[in-house]
Amino acid sequence: MIAKAAGLPADLIVLDLEDAVRDADKAGAREALPVSLELLHGRCAGVRINAPGTPYFAEDLAAIRLANVALVVVPKVESPADLAQLAGHPVLAMIETPAGVLAAPQIAATPGVVGLMVGTNDLAASLRLPPGAGRGSLSHALQTVVIAARAAGGWAIDGVFNALKDAAGLAQECADGRLMGFDGKSLIHPDQIAVANTAFSPSAAEIEEATALVAAARGGAERFQDRMIEDMHVEMARRTLQRAP
Repeated sequence: MIAKAAGLPADLIVLDLEDAVRDADKAGAREALPVSLELLHGRCAGVRINAPGTPYFAEDLAAIRLANVALVVVPKVESPADLAQLAGHPVLAMIETPAGVLAAPQIAATPGVVGLMVGTNDLAASLRLPPGAGRGSLSHALQTVVIAARAAGGWAIDGVFNALKDAAGLAQECADGRLMGFDGKSLIHPDQIAVANTAFSPSAAEIEEATALVAAARGGAERFQDRMIEDMHVEMARRTLQRAP
């Protein structure tokens, strides 16, 4: 599976030492980490460790330092103090609890944190949402995470979509996430990559309009295609073009 991941068109591959690994297998997973990273052949990769406060946290820290991991994904972060032992490592902090949501601005601003990722499954459980509650019940928390990430200048990554065979549902959730301001989505199966890439990439129409806007802009407030634009809109158009496939 790891060797196959090296050839997948995802922006970031995350190896997991947490939920995907049974307790009895965690020591073996840590020992295999250097070889696992080599199998990715230099791909942009991170490693999700076990949460601060768990019995596995300290050993995971030793393993990622030994393997010289480029990005550490830390689950269930609830305060900057949870990241104190990760100083010097780029960190993607997972927001998965009410306390994490409330502390998201401070967590995002912690030195070394490059972004926030929502753990939607754990967040829904910790909020005691009933089965089938839907994304609307998480909307305040999701937007809080985006705002916190943006205020700190970091990434905002949406949570997973569990239904592996529901491409239409995934596409809708990706579209909703993009409208909220998320940069991308965490995925749990290779079949989800194409759908997410399409949803979070600008459409042909968006690229065409952004190209025309940048070309037409002369600075300051001006008219473009029957609407008023200013420098802010030009910067937004340039960001659109940077995300073009």
